[in-house]
Amino acid sequence: MCTENAGHAGNSGNGSTDRRRSMDRWLLPESTGLTRYTSKITSRLPPSRLLILKTQNKLRPPPATTATTATMDIALEFWDTFLFDNIYAAVAPLKPATFSPISGAGNWTLPDIKAASQWQFQPASTLLSFSPRDAAYLSQVPRDNIFRQALSLFLIMWIAGAALYFIVSSLSYIFVFDKSTFNHPKFLKNQIRQEIKQATDAMPVMSLLTMPFFLAEVRGHSQLYDLLGDEPFRFYNLLQFPFFILFTDMFVYFIHRGLHHPLCYKTLHKPHHKWIMPTPYASIAFHPVDGWAQSLPYHIFPFVFPLQKFAYLALFFFVQVWTVFIHDGEYVANSAILNGAACHTMHHLYFNYNYGQYTTLWDRLGGSYRKPNEELFKRETKMTAAEWSRQALEMEKVVKEVEGEDDRSYDPEDDMKKTK
Repeated sequence: MCTENAGHAGNSGNGSTDRRRSMDRWLLPESTGLTRYTSKITSRLPPSRLLILKTQNKLRPPPATTATTATMDIALEFWDTFLFDNIYAAVAPLKPATFSPISGAGNWTLPDIKAASQWQFQPASTLLSFSPRDAAYLSQVPRDNIFRQALSLFLIMWIAGAALYFIVSSLSYIFVFDKSTFNHPKFLKNQIRQEIKQATDAMPVMSLLTMPFFLAEVRGHSQLYDLLGDEPFRFYNLLQFPFFILFTDMFVYFIHRGLHHPLCYKTLHKPHHKWIMPTPYASIAFHPVDGWAQSLPYHIFPFVFPLQKFAYLALFFFVQVWTVFIHDGEYVANSAILNGAACHTMHHLYFNYNYGQYTTLWDRLGGSYRKPNEELFKRETKMTAAEWSRQALEMEKVVKEVEGEDDRSYDPEDDMKKTK
């Protein structure tokens, strides 16, 4: 150590300057906003101090830029910046050594901590990013820790999913849902309360089961891309939308139909079929494994095919809204192609028809398509006692075939609740 120091002392200064520049590159990549600060620090340090830092591994080089950081999820970056950084810093605060080997001060300063951090900020997207605040560097558990990411993604899915569910379902219930449905003979006692309870009970489990897919995406194992110019071929930025719909529509059909198999219907799918006349709050009122199984195609798609990040976010929002709309009882789309609310009502009433999510294509190919009754599209007939009685009679026959005894609890105030 003394020999090397003496050698440096005898140089004209060029060697020391080169060493400091090299040390600057080793401390922080040029892309970070802390390079200027670190350069100022290292330019004031003697070569012996720099060598001590490197030898004692007081500062470690940040990980090389990889797909892991390049595809850091936008939502995770947002939540980290505005919430989770502060929580992790409070729960697991950083405890640096008393002496700062960077500045030589008796205590570490915040710039020292930032310069020494193994984690360095790289935006999730070049189109939208949220610069980290000081708290991002003040936890023993850095942002790129896999266990922190897993926990954060689980919480994001649970909290944001619940918020989206209540907002979209409530808007649909207030402005779209026909309240006359309450008088239907197959509307359950306290049904909305039951739907909400089942949905909220399922949310944390579905979030936990889904989290590994998002974790793999965040850590760079999917085919998500950021810039529109990164599309694999011309017009793919437009084609990815119908491609996603067709892919997921096909696989949701087969998964949904499989859930009606006697081996798994009563355990997994029957809870969702408790709602004969669903409301918007029934949209995710599933057994959690049922809801997770039907969501698999949406999560598998970006691992098999390229998908632009913001298109992915838009499609997930669309999926949530669509799921609410097909349970709102407003039969707008009398279409031979779209599997709208009327088609899905046929599924809830008669069980073994219209398994598709968006289109009637696979139901037609699979022989499970049932055209909605024309009465559903006429306001003067869709809510009549005659139509309801006809629906109830046929539904009860199907229930006996599929489930045996009907164990649902209907509103006792309506004499038509049980049609004999």
